[in-house]
Amino acid sequence: MSGQNESPYYFVPHPSRHPISAAAGLLVMLGSLAAWINEQSWAPIGVFAGLLWLLFTLWHWFGDAIAESEGGMYGKNVDKSYRWSMSWFIFSEVMFFGAFFGALFYAREIAMHQLGSLDYKLIWPDFSAVWPNNGPAALVSTYKSMQPWPVPTINTALLLSSGATLTVSHHALRENHRKKAIIWLAATLVLGVCFLFLQGFEYFHAYNELNLTLASGVYGSTFFLLTGFHGFHVFLGGTMLAVVLARLIRGHFTAEHHFAFEGAAWYWHFVDVVWLGLYVVVYWL
Repeated sequence: MSGQNESPYYFVPHPSRHPISAAAGLLVMLGSLAAWINEQSWAPIGVFAGLLWLLFTLWHWFGDAIAESEGGMYGKNVDKSYRWSMSWFIFSEVMFFGAFFGALFYAREIAMHQLGSLDYKLIWPDFSAVWPNNGPAALVSTYKSMQPWPVPTINTALLLSSGATLTVSHHALRENHRKKAIIWLAATLVLGVCFLFLQGFEYFHAYNELNLTLASGVYGSTFFLLTGFHGFHVFLGGTMLAVVLARLIRGHFTAEHHFAFEGAAWYWHFVDVVWLGLYVVVYWL
């Protein structure tokens, strides 16, 4: 927020239509999604209509928040509230990914060894408790596991590099070098787009050459859920950084007040850390 004042009081906005509007969009989108799963012909239209309405609402909602910030309506307490809110949001994301890592750990280190124990040899005498695995009943078609080279390793280098360029951009903004901050933030976005492009290529390779799909047993489901949700978070983080870049170009933020930049940077670095865990656990171990 570049227009922060020194008031100790909270800014209280006027009553807003945005919460009920966003809730209506979510209701239409999720209700239509449930209908889509049940093969209703009209459902896809409802999903995309609800999504478009939600995005339209968020565009105006965040636009109002930006206008309030640039108008100097936010004081120290509002800034503190934003920082705590972003911190708890990232903590909730840690728990989200922790659940998926926990599922992978349980499948590999607990369930797999149980199925390979002596107790189950009478039921599946030919089962070998080796990861990845088609399961004791071999109900899924044969597939090849994903290897760490070359795409995952290149993607790791891209994300680590993007974290470095984002840090350079942040330091440039703190030193009031706006042009330098814009250039390095744009470089961060380019690296993020390259990551998503290569992830899409990796999925194409998995489906068409390795026969590895979401239905390829517990290995396929955990692989695509972990990497897919991470890719979605990279997309969200890139969207945040794109908005911050647009605001930088428009002259928003100062060297002292720029929490929108900092919040997006926190989120991007969180995405980097999650990927490092994914790279080691999913591709190497």
